[in-house]
Amino acid sequence: MSQEYVAGSCNIGKGEVRRRQVVALAGAVISITSLVGLISTDASGSARLSLFFPLMIFSIGFIQSRKKFCLAYGFMGTFNFGKLGQISRVSDPISKKADRKTALIILAQSTALALGLTLATLALPR
Repeated sequence: MSQEYVAGSCNIGKGEVRRRQVVALAGAVISITSLVGLISTDASGSARLSLFFPLMIFSIGFIQSRKKFCLAYGFMGTFNFGKLGQISRVSDPISKKADRKTALIILAQSTALALGLTLATLALPR
């Protein structure tokens, strides 16, 4: 795992990656328990569309942890390889632009994954 900032590629270290893994796990647990609740109460199929939000939490955490890149840090022009919460600023405008581009890509990928998983829940039996 890279332990240094690479513009548009890596802006978080080991502790920050672990934090995103916890977020992904929380999103997955909330999504699964919500789905079980919707199925067990015989809720309408369209009620499953509400799973998009916890699935988005899962997706963002999952993709950020896999890419070792924080979406919010990318938009803010910051990075962190030290203690949690100890962020540094990106000073180079070209690096900031690369980070924002990667952040947008992660946002699009997360949205697509959450939407795909949400739509897949509609195919499950009621």
